[in-house]
Amino acid sequence: MQRRNRKKMKALVVIGLIVVVLGILSFFIPVPHTEHHGLDAGDIHVGVNTHHDEMLPPYVGVGLIVVGAGLMIAGRKRA
Repeated sequence: MQRRNRKKMKALVVIGLIVVVLGILSFFIPVPHTEHHGLDAGDIHVGVNTHHDEMLPPYVGVGLIVVGAGLMIAGRKRA
């Protein structure tokens, strides 16, 4: 039973580390976003696709880092 708990706690540390890395990357790597704007008139369809690269708001990155750190701390305390 203790082995199973250790594996779960080790998994928490790994998941926490991944979330922290994603949080750090969110400050530097833009997220691609594509929008389709179109006009339908009977059988005729005219449309334009627009592509934007947008940065996530800073609070998203900070939130990911805090949550990831919390998971890592929780995983280390019980292991």
